[in-house]
Amino acid sequence: MYLCDGSTEALIIANDLIYVSRETCRRVRGRVAEATSIPESHIMITATHTHSGPVTVDLLSSSGDSVVPPPDPEYIRFAEGQMVVSAIRAQRSARPARVGLALAKVLDNQTNRHEPRGTNDPDIPVLVVRDAVHDRYQACMVIYSVHPTALHERSTLVSADFPGAIRQYLQDTLLGHDCTFLYHTGPAGNQSPRHVISSNDFVAAEKLGGEIGEIIGAVVPAVQYSDHVPISVAQENVELIPRAMPTIAEATARVRQAAEELDRHRRVGSPPEVVRTAECDWFGAEETLTLAHAAQDGRLQSAYKACLPCEVQAIRLGPWVFVAWPGEVFVEYSLLVKKEHANVFIASLANGELQGYIVTEDAVLQNRYEAGNSIFDYRSGMHLVKATERLLAQLRGSGRDAMQTAPSSLPTLGSVMR
Repeated sequence: MYLCDGSTEALIIANDLIYVSRETCRRVRGRVAEATSIPESHIMITATHTHSGPVTVDLLSSSGDSVVPPPDPEYIRFAEGQMVVSAIRAQRSARPARVGLALAKVLDNQTNRHEPRGTNDPDIPVLVVRDAVHDRYQACMVIYSVHPTALHERSTLVSADFPGAIRQYLQDTLLGHDCTFLYHTGPAGNQSPRHVISSNDFVAAEKLGGEIGEIIGAVVPAVQYSDHVPISVAQENVELIPRAMPTIAEATARVRQAAEELDRHRRVGSPPEVVRTAECDWFGAEETLTLAHAAQDGRLQSAYKACLPCEVQAIRLGPWVFVAWPGEVFVEYSLLVKKEHANVFIASLANGELQGYIVTEDAVLQNRYEAGNSIFDYRSGMHLVKATERLLAQLRGSGRDAMQTAPSSLPTLGSVMR
């Protein structure tokens, strides 16, 4: 989606991929900037994080897993080329438009991976762009903080998972197939659909996508449009705190403990979602052991160099700010930002990846899967929050009128996933 207010341009690229690396973003931004007038710093590139797509990044924590193949360099080149082609096409097809936003809300949202009633984010910002000449839908962009894992890893078919089903539903029923639909995954490190689906197959993915699509579609008629949407962009490079890895002996003991816990749940016939959580905790323990070895042989330091400093980016569109965080961040950190700032919406897995998760202290204390997979200390989450605070202050100074005229509340409609 290409946007221009007459003087400032911005471009947002969403990909049905598990990750986009920092190197991919650097190359794509450079090629797009060379072919267009769009500054590299004004380009946001995200991955939906579908687990049913090609491997695009060498994850250090998965290096000991024989099931996970390395990225295919030819595919990476192809994907990057498609991003560049799409970006150029978007700019060249620009035409007068009106923009508005409404907030959809998933009531009874039970997407916390570990506790169905645990912390989650039920909000789905829905940005809609209408062609000002023909008055038809031109683009729609949403953010939802849930892992795209309706499909199980046993599925070997390439799929966008439930975000693809959302796109299909909205284009079939409301937006039309000429309307560009961009889906971003918000901070969802500890969010998944495991407690709201009854199976891990395409039927479940399509059902979930249809339900969320219906919730999104219900707010679109409430959108109030404007043809004056000033644009400004800010970004900051951020250093994160490396995680103190356990010894190999400690990590080995944790693997044994997690395996015993998984075996116990299987023997007593625990519910599938409980078994899956225990299974993931076992994966995390094995990944911690891999990282402990990597810390000893120097590979961990190479991983830090590949993703640091990380980038936090903010694009202001009139009264709304879309923030881009890299990596798989726990939802608690974005909720801290949203608590203090209205009309701020955060997309994750953006402009690079962090070799895994940014977790909370609780996740560390509870030996959660995500904590085992992470190479960064949980305190790194507040570095992202504070960098975002600084960018919002900067944008407030550069676009005072638009920021101050932001409505105190957005059109909202809630619904329950059935």
